[in-house]
Amino acid sequence: METPFEKFEAFLRSKDLKLTTGREAILRQALKTKGHFDSEGIFQSLKKQKSGISRDAVFRNIPLLLEAGLIQKSVGQGKGEYYEAIEAKHGHHDHMICTECGKVIEFFSKELEKKQAEVCKAYGFEMTFHDHRIFGHCKECR
Repeated sequence: METPFEKFEAFLRSKDLKLTTGREAILRQALKTKGHFDSEGIFQSLKKQKSGISRDAVFRNIPLLLEAGLIQKSVGQGKGEYYEAIEAKHGHHDHMICTECGKVIEFFSKELEKKQAEVCKAYGFEMTFHDHRIFGHCKECR
């Protein structure tokens, strides 16, 4: 089984890019961050470690981690983009968010994933990643 670093390196090679020490550090920090994170949080963690990695480098490389399938869009506090590492044991999942209390329910639907692939194929569209969030009211707030 290939490691996240091997997967990222292969992805970068396909884009004629290299796995630099900075990219490795960004990936390592994203993978070890528990729960949901944003790009600024990754930058601040790396800054505390005195890594020398710039904010711009973090913000430029997060989309590469996303496209490589190592992180996925998620939910968090605030209006920015939030992410989470795709763990081997949990894998990709989607989110239902209660707009009343903020509760987040994580779920996975094989049928939904299959349907997305079918829709992409029907339109000749190549999906690199997706972000599926459903907003509404949880059973406690209804």
